[in-house]
Amino acid sequence: MDILLTVLLLFNHLLTGTNEQSTAANTVVKAVTLANSGGQTTTPTTTADDSGDQANPSSNVFVKKDPQPDAPKVKGIYVTAHSAGGARMTKLLDLLDRTELNSMVIDIKDDNGYITYPTDNQELLKLGTSQKYIKDISATMQLLEKHQVYPIARIVVFKDTVLARNHPELSYRKSDGTVWENGKGDSFVNPYRREVWEYNVAIAKEAAKLGFKEIQFDYVRFPEGFEKKEASLTFDKTDEKRTDVIADFVQYAREQLEPLGVRVSVDIFGYAASVPAAEGIGQDFVKISKQVNVISPMVYPSHYSTGWFKVKEPDTNPYAVIKGAMEDTHKKLQPLGSYTPAIRPWIQDFTASWLGKGHYIKYGKAEVDAQLKALKDTNIDEYLLWNANNNYTGDANF
Repeated sequence: MDILLTVLLLFNHLLTGTNEQSTAANTVVKAVTLANSGGQTTTPTTTADDSGDQANPSSNVFVKKDPQPDAPKVKGIYVTAHSAGGARMTKLLDLLDRTELNSMVIDIKDDNGYITYPTDNQELLKLGTSQKYIKDISATMQLLEKHQVYPIARIVVFKDTVLARNHPELSYRKSDGTVWENGKGDSFVNPYRREVWEYNVAIAKEAAKLGFKEIQFDYVRFPEGFEKKEASLTFDKTDEKRTDVIADFVQYAREQLEPLGVRVSVDIFGYAASVPAAEGIGQDFVKISKQVNVISPMVYPSHYSTGWFKVKEPDTNPYAVIKGAMEDTHKKLQPLGSYTPAIRPWIQDFTASWLGKGHYIKYGKAEVDAQLKALKDTNIDEYLLWNANNNYTGDANF
């Protein structure tokens, strides 16, 4: 009877006791178990999530893998679908052939929401609309391989005017039932809708089959200033925070694409590394970074306002801006430890004349070189150049 009472008390401590009481009770129970098993202990089995990563269900721990362990240190350029499928491609390939540049980020789903090449994939065409900007995608992939170009597929995710107009239920509707547009006439689709996740990842899977080594997701966010518009719009949602919804999409994409042997990267506002989570647009720098192989903060000097990094006119001091942004990025990601992704920022190779006289400078070799030096000085050895028209500075010190 005394033994039974002791056991009951032990279980009571295990369930309701303080940390110290529970620990003591655990010790006794283990001792009893060990004695009853003749001194043999058993090792608990581990479980795995859908991606095959060993995981602890209570803490959502996973082992981060690099599907492209032999990938080069990427030094790339942005290439529109029009350039990839047109005459400009010859000039861009020549640029890579004669410099240290080795990669192209090519629009596969563009800023309007169009799939940029002909496809007969019915899964994609249920929601998507394809164009013939890249008339022969297979030939383009062969050309990239011939020139030893590391191919990255850019997929614009939640900014999707085409899908929003064709399927208003997947977007944000105003009180009159029409689809909301921002000041530029762009519409976004709703990250709370699982169909949107599946559609974009299906495009990514086809890109992987075509031969792309990495999928770069852009506009992985809610519209800018969304927190000010939310109450006036009709859309499906849950109680989940916007930052968690976005991070969950990125995790889903990684789990779906990792078995195909492709990396997942995400573009993110550069300032997100310098401030707490951007709750309005749903971008938490650390949460997103934990799930990806590569994080690409957009640290264009022209996109920072007066005072950032103690610079009055950021566009006029590219070295200081890039150096400050990368220092903040390192600091932000330090807690991730083994989950830290490769840092591959987007840098500026364009002139931001819209900032107005006195607030910008003309960008060329000196300005690109200043950014490259700042990257080197902060131990960053990968980067991407952005120019919307694909006119790049060919004599920079790449």
